[in-house]
Amino acid sequence: MTTAAGPVPTLTEVAAAVRSSWDRDTCDDADRAGWSPRLPSRGQCGATALVLHDLFGGDLLLAEVWHPDGRLQGYHWWNRLPGGVEIDLTGDQFAPGETVQPPRVVVRPPGPPRRCGAQYALLRRRVLARIGGPGAAR
Repeated sequence: MTTAAGPVPTLTEVAAAVRSSWDRDTCDDADRAGWSPRLPSRGQCGATALVLHDLFGGDLLLAEVWHPDGRLQGYHWWNRLPGGVEIDLTGDQFAPGETVQPPRVVVRPPGPPRRCGAQYALLRRRVLARIGGPGAAR
């Protein structure tokens, strides 16, 4: 399939572009100390969910993540694409016993993200370069 902007990349192609774009510089500041190339998805969920939302639309999903002892570990973001399919490219980032709770839909506010804006912008640039530019998906 093609659009006026050229070929539309598949979700598989976009996922590969996203995964190959992650590094310490695209990681959430809160997770940067724990990031490593052995677990590149750690701390990438917010920026990744926003990039997928840019490309495919749908819903942003947010859930609490709990430690095994019931303390809050943090928050996890992923996507529900149009048609209802959930995609979570960073679902493998959690340590044993960390539990992702049921999500809620979050409406994306206009403008750039308030948290991790630089990480999102960098990841977005890298992904768009790998898939062929800004009009590549939608």
